[in-house]
Amino acid sequence: MTALPALNGCIRHFLLTIYLNFRNSQGMVYGYLVPIIFLLAFGSVFRADNPPLLAQMGQIMTITILGGACFGLPTALVAEREQGIWRRYRLLPIPTPWLVFNAMLARVLIVASSVLVQIALARAIFGTPFPSHPGAATLAFLFVTAAFLGIGWLIAALADNVPAVQALGQCIFLPMIMIGGVGVPLAVLPLWAQRIAGFMPGRYAVEVLQPCFNALNGLHDSGFRLGALAVIGLAAGVSGTKLFRWEAGQRMGSARWWVAAALTSWAAVGAIAWETGRLKPVLAEAGAWTNITEAQIAEIGFDGLPSDNDIVAPLAPPTLDPAQTKGLAGKLAVWPQAKLDDSGQSIRNLVSIAAVADLCADPRESEFARLVFRQINSRFEAAVARQALAWIILNPEDGQAVTKAPELGLFRHPPERLVRQRSVIYAEKYLGRLLGKIPD
Repeated sequence: MTALPALNGCIRHFLLTIYLNFRNSQGMVYGYLVPIIFLLAFGSVFRADNPPLLAQMGQIMTITILGGACFGLPTALVAEREQGIWRRYRLLPIPTPWLVFNAMLARVLIVASSVLVQIALARAIFGTPFPSHPGAATLAFLFVTAAFLGIGWLIAALADNVPAVQALGQCIFLPMIMIGGVGVPLAVLPLWAQRIAGFMPGRYAVEVLQPCFNALNGLHDSGFRLGALAVIGLAAGVSGTKLFRWEAGQRMGSARWWVAAALTSWAAVGAIAWETGRLKPVLAEAGAWTNITEAQIAEIGFDGLPSDNDIVAPLAPPTLDPAQTKGLAGKLAVWPQAKLDDSGQSIRNLVSIAAVADLCADPRESEFARLVFRQINSRFEAAVARQALAWIILNPEDGQAVTKAPELGLFRHPPERLVRQRSVIYAEKYLGRLLGKIPD
């Protein structure tokens, strides 16, 4: 006869937990506002991708879950503990595990709603496709959320007050954002950072969520990553349970040992990944310029280009005396932005410099343009140069565009839109000369 009242009590406690979570302003900021800010930030950076943000949704979802679980959950729990709410909960005729389960279930639903809002906004604003494997995405979401909720539970146990939650949360959040493969893609990170990321749950979170959007087989071959998240979440959850305090000012047990136990799970996962060869360098995918075909290049026309002596896109004659531009040529030859591993982006950066000099009406604008052409001719293979220049012409919004170069004496900062437009004109002039369709 007591089962039904106990069940009613659990349901009422769950609904109360949801209500209190939505009344916590800081929890709502981390749960909803911060993820939207990150979505818009990623969208502004990767707007030229096709389709936009598809390759970054794993990172965006991980940030959302990380914020809701490692900031939102402990912020709400610690605030309630400071108000004496959890001390009163213990007087309820409800088993203690149900109290904890209700708090976790409420946070799962809040994080899930935040993720759904983010996916919907990405679709509405940027046209990002929905997950191609919704079932796998749900499973991956549950594993990632469970792992981060375990960490959030431990933070709630360790923090004496809400400001302490922010400090402890940042100790987890920032490393994973910067070098953990969450905020910055692994392929962009140096090798040492990629290896360190293998010891952090953020990397495995991204690697199980991202395939649900753009991989053919969803979570195929993701067993180790799911297991890593489960181990890390379980270790943190057990440690947090052992250290959890029901009242403000209550003393903790041997915190250092339980924290060490939780961190040991990170080290164990990373060590196993290292020994099994799962931490191999992640290389950037070949640039879009490599997909440009000779047939596409042959279709490019060169009619209507401004004269080399025109005020728009001037180009010094090939007889330009090297001694006259020795200093500028030397600086351009060692300019780091023209010596990237990605040859296509290096050529785009060089062409951008010619465009910037032109838009800024630099006295050496025509010399800049000629020296850029010489650099492209001498430094890159002919086929590579043709593909990269055609890429600039056919896809002017792809890649990055340099808009200033103080190291080359170009201090002004013209709008990126104009730099990309002027780069197309210079790329046409350069490509026409390489193909022999424009006399030099």
